[in-house]
Amino acid sequence: MNLKDLWMLYEADKRILGFSSHTLKAYSLQLKMLVLELGDLELEEISLIILKDYLARVSERLKPSSLGHRIRFVRTLFRFAFEEGHLTRNPSIKLREPKMDKRIPEFLIEEDVIHLKISCHSHREHALLEFLYCTGCRVGEVQKINLEDINWENCSAIVNGKGSKQREV
Repeated sequence: MNLKDLWMLYEADKRILGFSSHTLKAYSLQLKMLVLELGDLELEEISLIILKDYLARVSERLKPSSLGHRIRFVRTLFRFAFEEGHLTRNPSIKLREPKMDKRIPEFLIEEDVIHLKISCHSHREHALLEFLYCTGCRVGEVQKINLEDINWENCSAIVNGKGSKQREV
């Protein structure tokens, strides 16, 4: 079995497990880059040395976070192949992610919020800005809110976050 055949099985499995289309698209891109660098090799031909060489080549042009994503994809792909019996050994088991710096989240200062409020052209824009600011919701989460998700008595709403996780805000 080659990498592209493995991808077909892997993608079907993840689709059944309910992975989002965005995640599968990102994984598909990772596989294309892997195949572009290595070729559509037979699984048994791939060794830890080949994987490390591939990751060393791409690490020169990637941020540590992007390299970490690529390593996680490679590890899960080969773990899947091993667990499904398509490989007798998992060549990616010793791959480790690079250390990442702790990022301090950016936030708006009060002056920025005031400027945003002043720039609103309608009551709707003002309400939307207030909702985003007060709840800490992502724009995509607010975009998906339906009227039946709003509880006017409690002044709350149910939002669907990443991974289809619901929470009340």
